[in-house]
Amino acid sequence: MLNDIKIKTAKPQDKDYKIADEKSLYLFVKISGSKLWRFAYRFEGKQKTLSLGQYPDVTLARARELRDTARKQLAEGRDPSFIKKTAKNERQDEIGNTFESVARAWHSDHMANKALSHSEKVIRRFELYVFPYIGKMPITDIKPVDIIATLKLVQKQNILETAHRTLQTIGQVFRYGVQNSKLERSPTSDLKGFLPSRTVKHFAALTDPAKVKDFLLSLDSISGGITVQNAVRLGPLLFCRPGELRKMRWDELDLDNGLWKYYVNKVKKDHLVPLSKQAIELIRELHPISGHLPYVFKGGRDPKRPMSESAVNAALKRLGYNTQTEITGHGFRAMARTMLHERLNMDPHHIEHQLSHEVPDALGGAYNRTRFLEQRIEMMQVWADYLDELKAGA
Repeated sequence: MLNDIKIKTAKPQDKDYKIADEKSLYLFVKISGSKLWRFAYRFEGKQKTLSLGQYPDVTLARARELRDTARKQLAEGRDPSFIKKTAKNERQDEIGNTFESVARAWHSDHMANKALSHSEKVIRRFELYVFPYIGKMPITDIKPVDIIATLKLVQKQNILETAHRTLQTIGQVFRYGVQNSKLERSPTSDLKGFLPSRTVKHFAALTDPAKVKDFLLSLDSISGGITVQNAVRLGPLLFCRPGELRKMRWDELDLDNGLWKYYVNKVKKDHLVPLSKQAIELIRELHPISGHLPYVFKGGRDPKRPMSESAVNAALKRLGYNTQTEITGHGFRAMARTMLHERLNMDPHHIEHQLSHEVPDALGGAYNRTRFLEQRIEMMQVWADYLDELKAGA
């Protein structure tokens, strides 16, 4: 029989060896010096071995307890190795069935083809508002009351929009769990109407010609590097989404023909933006600075990445504009949409196509990047000239 002194003094040899205890329990001493507990037994005519852990983590007394448990299982006609494996699988299933593990699996699958910025926002929202509260809970144990408590914490921070988005993505995770046999029913189906209605918030925009003139004049005194300056100046000319502008790539541009072609995640299609002479001039000014890099508007910290998504709004704030009530980078779209129609009498269909919105035509077709291209080329130049005239006081 073994005792602690014999175990402690057992030294590694030139090959692995065993030191027997009793009732088929033994210590397996490896060349490396590791000392492992093993229990030898026969089940249904086959010789088998059950691992009981490593000494000294598992003491002699504990090894004997585990051996005796295995002997009782054998007496009941059960295989100790099979029981151990089943318990391990159940623990792994439980770990893999927490809300956080299912949410991360959903995020990996669902966000595979989404914009990186959106993907990062979604997982960050989970990490801030959800995982600390229900992340470690088995997804099958989560009740509506648990989700309500989580969302109330978000509400208390006066961010109702975030609460609605959080509930929406939580619901998507539960539906993903149902579809992948993690649970039978989503508890979010009982939460419709729980949160107060969202108030529709429009992006701040300038649509009065006099105010637009003042804004254009103020750009002459804009601070910051030429990268940010030209991004702000291009915003009204191109009226694309701010994220699309800041991620403009040199390989998307055909400056000789005055076209910018890029992929719009919003509609999952390519989009063509005709470039006015004024826009081409502003872009060409940046070529000596970033022409050797992927992005036209290079990042301040990492030149191989695009500039910060807050750079344009920060520049507008430095000009003295309130980005909540007066103008934002996204507000250039509303400015152009309103003034092109009301002031320049442009066809709304041409405007909507230029905004890369889904616009069904008479034949039932949806958005087409080349539709009305000639008209849009003319419209974009008329728009750029109109802004110049406004600034000049015409």
